[in-house]
Amino acid sequence: MTWWSLVLILVWLGTFVAGQLFFKRAMESSRMAGFQNRQTISILSAGILLMTVSFFLNLGLLQRFDLSYLYPFQGLSVIIIMLMAAVILKEKLTLRLTIGTLLITAGVVLVSMS
Repeated sequence: MTWWSLVLILVWLGTFVAGQLFFKRAMESSRMAGFQNRQTISILSAGILLMTVSFFLNLGLLQRFDLSYLYPFQGLSVIIIMLMAAVILKEKLTLRLTIGTLLITAGVVLVSMS
């Protein structure tokens, strides 16, 4: 793997995680202000843009790498989203959630190694 490939994979993961966080923030905002609010529409639009970039990066990466190679990186998104949701969205991190996230990630790694 080249450095450029690693950068593309990290950008893919970053846009995916950021898109999820923007979607969550937009849905929280819409509950309070509805979809008539300009800020809600802006946050939702940013999420859609980020997920679109993530989608097309994923397609490009699938051209170059096996799915079994890329899937463990996507498994990392579970951990990253959990941590970012706690830091950025101030969601509560429980022991059960942390253990579950680590088990999911361990499962993805084990499957990808076979």
